[in-house]
This record gives sequence, structure tokens and C-alpha cells, in this order.
Amino acid sequence: QVQLVESGGGLVQPGGSLRLSCLASGFTFSSSWMYWVRQAPRKGLEWVSAIYTGTGDTDYADSVKGRFTISRDNAKNTLYLHMNSLKTEDTAVYYCAKGAGWSTNPSDYPYWGQGTQVTVSS
Repeated sequence: QVQLVESGGGLVQPGGSLRLSCLASGFTFSSSWMYWVRQAPRKGLEWVSAIYTGTGDTDYADSVKGRFTISRDNAKNTLYLHMNSLKTEDTAVYYCAKGAGWSTNPSDYPYWGQGTQVTVSS
């Protein structure tokens, strides 16, 4: 079955960097739509970024464009989110998700990881 396991979250100061990882199994990772979604305290789900692992095509929410980079290593079945210039408003639980196609609506994603906490604070 599909499994997605995130790691790499933690506490970081404003302006700092983190790299999140998502180890995938149970499906053909190298030709999949993969997403990062976050949920800040007391807020709804926010789509962050997308990648089609077959071509490497990517997209980003305006709130993270220029600061975050999504990437993948198909040989390792692993999705990454490189986060730079972190802000306090980036504090959230970050989820890795697999979609059936292209969508920026998290409600369309059938498979999710358990999430990893990112806290940006001085």
C-alpha cells in the first residue's frame, strides 16, 4: 500500500533553513504527482508546492516562491522540500501527499504522510 513518511522538521530561527524529506513506497514514485501541504496552528490546509516526478516540473504557492524548492530523487523514492529564508509565518505541520493528477486543492490528494512539525521562532 502507499506509504509516505516525512522527516526533517524542527525548530529554526527566522532566516534559517531546513530540508524536509518524504520517503515514498507502494507505488511508482518516478511517475507521480507529489505535493507538499502545510497546516499552521488554527488554520486550514495550505498547498505549498508540487512536482511531477517524471519530468521534474514544479509549481509553488506565492507565499513560498523564491524561498522554497521542491525536488525529488527517483532512485531513492524520496521527495524533498528545501526551505530557505524561513519566516515565523512558515510555522506549521508540513505534509507530503500523493495526488492522482495535477491539482492545487489538497482535498484532491488521496494519500498523505503523518506530517512533520516546522517551528520558526527566535
